[in-house]
Amino acid sequence: MRAVVLALTVALVASQQINLVPEFAAGKTYVYKYEGLLLGGLPQEGLGKAGVKVSSKVLIRAEASTTFLLKLQDPQLFEYAGIWPQDSFSPAAKLLAALNAQLQIPIKFEYASGVVGKIYAPAGVSATVLNLYRGILNILQLNLKNTQNVYEMHEAGTHGVCKAHYMISEDAKTNQIVVRKSKDFTHCHERVIKDIGLAYAEKCAECQQRLQSLTGTATHTYIMKPSDAGAVVAEATVEELHQFSLFNTITGAAQMKATQTLTLLEVQNTAIAPIGGDYAARGSLKYEFATEILQTPIQLLKINNAEAQIVEVLNHLATNDMDVIHEDAPLKFLQLVQLLRVATFENIQTIWDQYKTKPVHRRWILDAAPVAGTSVALRFIEEKFNAGEFTTAEFTQALLVGLHMATADQGAIQHIARLALSPKIKAIQAVREVVMLGYGSMVARHCAEDPSCSPDLLKPIHDLAAEAISKADISEVTLAVKALGNAGHPASLKPIMKILPGFGAAAANMPMKVQLDAILALRNIAKKEPKIVQPVALQLFMDRTLHPEVRMVACIALFETKPSVALMSTVAGAMDKEPSMEVASFAYSHIKSLTRSMSPDLMNVAAAANVAIRMLCPKMDRLSYLSSTALHLDLYVSPVMVGAAGSAFIINDAATILPRAVVAKTRAYLAGAAADVLEVGVRTEGLQEALKRTPAGDENADRMTKIKHTLRALMNWKALPATQPLASIYVKLFGQEIAFANIDKTFIEQIIDQAAQTAKPRARELMKEAVKALQDGIAFQYTKPLLAAEIRRIIPTAVGVPIELGFYTAAVAAAAVNVKADITPRLPEQLETVSLDQLKNSDFQVKAEARPSAAIHTFAVIGVNTALIQAAVMAKGKVHTAVPGKVAVRADLPKGNFKVEVLPAATPDHVAAVSFETLAVARNIEDLPAERVASLAPAVPVGAESWIPASIQKTLCGTVPYFHVKGCVEVASRHAGFMGYNPLYYLVGQHKARISVARGDGPALERLEFEVHVGANAAEKLARQYSAESENQEENIILMKLREILEAGLKNKNSSSSSSRSSRSSRSSRSSQSSSISSSRSSSSSSRSSSSQMFRGNDTYGPFQKFHKDQYLTSNARSSSASSIETLQRKAKLGWGPECQDYSATVKAEAGVIESNPAARFEVAWDKLPSLLTRAAMHAQRVATEYIPLLKAARLAGFSLDKAENNKDKEVAFIIALPTQKSVNIIVRAPKMTLSKMNVAVPVAVPLKKMDAFQLLRIWTSVAPFRT
Repeated sequence: MRAVVLALTVALVASQQINLVPEFAAGKTYVYKYEGLLLGGLPQEGLGKAGVKVSSKVLIRAEASTTFLLKLQDPQLFEYAGIWPQDSFSPAAKLLAALNAQLQIPIKFEYASGVVGKIYAPAGVSATVLNLYRGILNILQLNLKNTQNVYEMHEAGTHGVCKAHYMISEDAKTNQIVVRKSKDFTHCHERVIKDIGLAYAEKCAECQQRLQSLTGTATHTYIMKPSDAGAVVAEATVEELHQFSLFNTITGAAQMKATQTLTLLEVQNTAIAPIGGDYAARGSLKYEFATEILQTPIQLLKINNAEAQIVEVLNHLATNDMDVIHEDAPLKFLQLVQLLRVATFENIQTIWDQYKTKPVHRRWILDAAPVAGTSVALRFIEEKFNAGEFTTAEFTQALLVGLHMATADQGAIQHIARLALSPKIKAIQAVREVVMLGYGSMVARHCAEDPSCSPDLLKPIHDLAAEAISKADISEVTLAVKALGNAGHPASLKPIMKILPGFGAAAANMPMKVQLDAILALRNIAKKEPKIVQPVALQLFMDRTLHPEVRMVACIALFETKPSVALMSTVAGAMDKEPSMEVASFAYSHIKSLTRSMSPDLMNVAAAANVAIRMLCPKMDRLSYLSSTALHLDLYVSPVMVGAAGSAFIINDAATILPRAVVAKTRAYLAGAAADVLEVGVRTEGLQEALKRTPAGDENADRMTKIKHTLRALMNWKALPATQPLASIYVKLFGQEIAFANIDKTFIEQIIDQAAQTAKPRARELMKEAVKALQDGIAFQYTKPLLAAEIRRIIPTAVGVPIELGFYTAAVAAAAVNVKADITPRLPEQLETVSLDQLKNSDFQVKAEARPSAAIHTFAVIGVNTALIQAAVMAKGKVHTAVPGKVAVRADLPKGNFKVEVLPAATPDHVAAVSFETLAVARNIEDLPAERVASLAPAVPVGAESWIPASIQKTLCGTVPYFHVKGCVEVASRHAGFMGYNPLYYLVGQHKARISVARGDGPALERLEFEVHVGANAAEKLARQYSAESENQEENIILMKLREILEAGLKNKNSSSSSSRSSRSSRSSRSSQSSSISSSRSSSSSSRSSSSQMFRGNDTYGPFQKFHKDQYLTSNARSSSASSIETLQRKAKLGWGPECQDYSATVKAEAGVIESNPAARFEVAWDKLPSLLTRAAMHAQRVATEYIPLLKAARLAGFSLDKAENNKDKEVAFIIALPTQKSVNIIVRAPKMTLSKMNVAVPVAVPLKKMDAFQLLRIWTSVAPFRT
């Protein structure tokens, strides 16, 4: 009986439990109202934003038990660019009409227990439209549990598999179930994301522990109504937020906010009919990347005929960027690159055949095709080289760029592997090195996207290394090791270990240089798998039988693995009995420099180093600064997530004057990522060995004597041995070695012989052609474009539309040069008959005009980017410069006269223009003329106030005295600073500055001259010449004073000519005498001329300078400066305004001693400053107080901050003293406060001793209160 009661109770409870499985009953059509909105910009209202909106009715009907149909009814598309929320959305009618056929096609999807499975659609539905369907279906993804109300799980969605947090509650009054689901997109695996241009950047997890540059979250809220078979989704709301900031998020960050609403309108009995044709499986909810990868977010191109459009852009660039670069040339270059990315091989082939004989077009193609980075572009480069249509230089440049820009997929890697084995490539060593290093880099980029990449990708290099080791082919082993180092794959550790001493038998047959290259190749492997590199590097370092240089390089590799406290202590413990002073000095300095590291990724290493340094003997701190040294300096500002680091490794040998090796590296931190920007290494091992056999190797000689012997030995390079390299150098960019060279005697001889062989057969012909060309005139034009940065991150959103973070920098530089020579008497056609005497008796005059110009565009974008529609906020910066110059050079060899004239050149309207603006942009491919562009800064309201005027437009002009040249600076700015004190508000808007140069109001400038006379009586000739050329009284006055100075010198020279040729005076040891004069000449319409001249004569009686000016600045705004010189003191005063009386400031620098310690002081004092500067200083102080607490920041940095009411109100002083060779005291005195820090360690010993001979200056009284 009890069993019966229990069974009935369980059945009753079960009957009362609500079934939470979402239900779409068979035979019913559920009609929902759907709206999806994606909007981007700064979070504050009242600023510009951009976005898209999709609205439609959504019909869902069951086709089978787990298969459903979804159809859109009356879809609408809108775009937005304007001030939010005042402006309204605009319908994208033409785009909707183009997509309407696809939007009317129903799709099918699997759905069971609230989980969306496979999605089916006809081939006529594009990936872009299908992603919109995925956005709707993502709302229906509900993993509901009947037994738990709060739980977490990993759930699949459009973003990948991410952690989801569920909370379920029941509203008894309304008989509704409320489900809340939230996701954190920073905790996902199988995350759907696409990075371009970030393969060489390292993720710095420690940098984002406190602040993250990119965050993403989503919250879903469902209202469900229970039914007999399950629960019906009555209403669903989704809010998704992606936030990005390069710097501190306290001041604001760019946001992309997506919202979705799905509301049940009615349930119908009307069926949904699928279209005829096959429904193919098209994946799951996971977002599918479409053509947005080929579409740059900064411009939207409608590509109907790629070949014709490429030709159009190519002709535009070749025509409009010949003499002076057009300001929009970088944008056109990006457009050419984008078109080449969608072009077929046949398209590029046809264009090349058409323009390869036109130099300007040819250069543009060769510069743009590698940047496209497609497999088609790589094939084009290879085939044209094999066909002999590229020169070696063109091919090397194109290949170097193409390998690093190409998409690193399996096909591209196999293509490069075949290229590396090509006989034609093998025949050119320099090209083969580029291919092999690029092959390793491409594998590294591929594995950065796919960490589980197969080691088989490196099989060609592993096979090459094994063969080269067996044959003891040193050059091939070196090349293979460097390629493996670029790849940085853990599978390459064993091949590398074969040539390491103590690990492989082949190491005995390898020179030390190869062993060092192998150790350095371990560093990229250590970034991925530090644990497998640590034992290898540690064993090499601890082996005292190895050469000290090998051990020091092993120390570099070991510390790259970020050793633990235990490992660092092991290294420190081994130093106590270290026999090599060089190794001890290197390791100690390396550990000590790491103790001061502020970089987040070295935080644990710094802590370990601080423990290890206490175990070491203090006497190591007194090692000579000439010993082997490792330096590491870094700075990281956590609130803004920005930092920089620099490392230098100097490996010395006490027996020689030059370091054996020097390695320098720079590292940067930004937005939670880190990268080794540049590394350069130089070794001089072979040169050291060669110098040991010369007097430079005398160990008993002093340092200066060694330097002299070394220089003599280098000059006599032919006597050096040819059996070993003299030196080697390598260069790395972003952790990837891009070039290296081994320099030996044979290398030098080959270069000299090749140059001689090239010139010798045609030396006279080349000379004849060059002289004839100069006489006829040479016109030369060169243009070089560059895509300096292309960094993109594409992220899907809940709406099914991707957002993109993009950063682009493109530049185009050009130089147009015209040169013509006049030779009197004119040289004969038969140049072989010309003698040296004829050349000596000729008068050469060369006129050259150059027009260098450059344009740079930088874009930072966040927003929607697809091949159909773009809606984004953008920061755009432009720089455009064009500075022409014209010069004439004359050499009258018979008279010993040389003259240089700077002539007026036609200047453009603006020699430099800089602009920066922030915009909201919306456009679609079907209606590009209707593009909407709005500034992020709203109109300035009446009465708005800010410390900098919200709108500025000023022009400042000035005239350069004596030269009659007028310069103007035009400044225009409009920002949103009136909205608050957020620094970003002052950045938002439009800011422009332009510089123009033109002739002034005075007489027109004719030329600037610089003339030199050499030989006997040079000064007398110069005075006589200018006396004859003098045209007015002012010039005669100058010449009279000039003669007074010269006649005394000439008499002195005539009376003591013999002594002037003796060697008792350094001034009288000159082999020739010379005099020079500089002048500027101008003339007006009335033919009156004026000049200003500076004369300088070098004769046996010493140098003389005199400056005469014939005009003074008459403007009301003047500037003046004065300087006074005292012992160990420099002082300058700057004043401006009428008669220099309105404002003034004094800058003073002093050097002295504090208790016999070297010291220096730098001081700035002022009487009165412009109100703009004082207001800016007050605002800066207020911002600093609000965002950066000074007292806390000072204490964190170890500084003492004290109030000092007695400090001068209008003076700032910076004082530094050196109590020891490895420490400094720092004192900063400012109005009302004094900042100080004593005994600040410096990374190297400063080679200064106590300077009792220095006079004690007033610096003593300034620092008396802080003496210890």
